[in-house]
Amino acid sequence: MTASSAGAGRPGESGTAKVRVGLVFGGRSTEHSVSCVSAASVLAAVDRDRYDVVAIGITQDGRWVLAADQPAALTSGSLPVVAGDLSQLVLAGDPTVTGLVSPGGGPGIPAVDVVFPLLHGPYGEDGTLQGLLELAGLPYVGSGVFASAAAMDKQHMKLVLAGHRLPVGPYEVVTPRQWEQDPRAVLRRLGERLSLPVFVKPARGGSSIGISKVTDAADLQEAVELARRYDPKVVVETMLAGREIECGVLEGPDGPQASLPSEIHLHPDHAFYDFEAKYLDEGTGFDIPAVLTAAETKAVQDMACAAFDALGCEGLARVDFFLGPDGLVVNEVNTMPGFTPASMFPRMWAASGVDYPTLVDRLLTSALNRRRGLR
Repeated sequence: MTASSAGAGRPGESGTAKVRVGLVFGGRSTEHSVSCVSAASVLAAVDRDRYDVVAIGITQDGRWVLAADQPAALTSGSLPVVAGDLSQLVLAGDPTVTGLVSPGGGPGIPAVDVVFPLLHGPYGEDGTLQGLLELAGLPYVGSGVFASAAAMDKQHMKLVLAGHRLPVGPYEVVTPRQWEQDPRAVLRRLGERLSLPVFVKPARGGSSIGISKVTDAADLQEAVELARRYDPKVVVETMLAGREIECGVLEGPDGPQASLPSEIHLHPDHAFYDFEAKYLDEGTGFDIPAVLTAAETKAVQDMACAAFDALGCEGLARVDFFLGPDGLVVNEVNTMPGFTPASMFPRMWAASGVDYPTLVDRLLTSALNRRRGLR
């Protein structure tokens, strides 16, 4: 893979003015801290000769604030949070209002040229923030409203992928009404249609928060109740035997481009790739590139791009697979994958010849080109 960036007239070159970037992070989801660490990584890597950056934090209760443009301030503690005592800001969903305003009448922020919404999970990666940015007339990094919402909802993601003849594993959906009206009937249905072990997941969650691996039917009710703490709709999936393979996708001038795949190797203490294994456990291993045949690597890359197109993604995505005896199965599509130092997405692209600063520049350039009608 090359590190080329789509489009001409890159910011900061040939005397052009710097592009003003609004980096939005934090948010109301359970992935708040992951977003903060991702933002710190981007702040440290972005090319300051080309970009002026405005750090915009969203607190855990949804308050928008002007944060410090200092990576160290976003990584204090193992699980950092956006402080609530900073100057409050409001982004109006009105294209005639430029910039972010202060509700208290204080100084706001002048208009930004592009937004990098580095939020993970609900209220950021699920189409809600994307809808606000569309209303405000602001270009932004990443997928639009539909692709963001569909990819976040595991049920609808699987429906779209299956509709494009991409393989997904056996699963069942537990809606709020079904569970509230007759949980016993739901448990009976799950037992009849799915083989143990199963994974019980919040339908619209991320970073493996609220997920349980169930090997005994007696534990299924407790697992559903846990998942419902994070989302009233739950997806239950049959565990698939196979290797865990991931692949990064970037929007290119001629369509999506795939990175070299990676493979996750879990520490024996972890039953699955949970939050601790992803972000806190140094014992989790990985291979980049994954040890695959040339044909397997091409199959992963082709299917990752096909999933990207099927959902109508833009900018970037990470596609997760199981590679078993019967071939590839798509597990999930993440439209705003983690950007922490431990995250697989930037690591896969670094192994593919696109280093971190170039990756950030490419995403911002792609978003600006899309606004200009070049994509």
